[in-house]
Amino acid sequence: QVQLQESGPGLVKPSQTLSLTCTVSGGSITTSYYYWSWIRQPPGKGLEWMGAIAYEGSNYYSPSLKSRTSISRDTSKNQFSLQLSSVTPEDTAVYYCARDPHRAGEYDYWGQGTQVTVSS
Repeated sequence: QVQLQESGPGLVKPSQTLSLTCTVSGGSITTSYYYWSWIRQPPGKGLEWMGAIAYEGSNYYSPSLKSRTSISRDTSKNQFSLQLSSVTPEDTAVYYCARDPHRAGEYDYWGQGTQVTVSS
């Protein structure tokens, strides 16, 4: 059973960088052909895919967030991380990490989600 767990600060100040980590257990992030995604849901809005890192390390980003987003991984810890720079209150959301078996936007495992609020 694969499990994902998000971790990171719940409060970030405007203009700072939001950093979150997803720790994966029960399966390796280097196993073919899985893609490991970050998805967020602002209050009152739908889910927004932010980007992903593939099993071999390739990155994929949402065009609308690409200039501010970086996704990396630590294979020794079986973790992947999100950095979102220059945050504003509009980046307030519940942030999820999830596994996508086919890079098709269909996720078979999700983390529980973590609330991040951008406020001074």
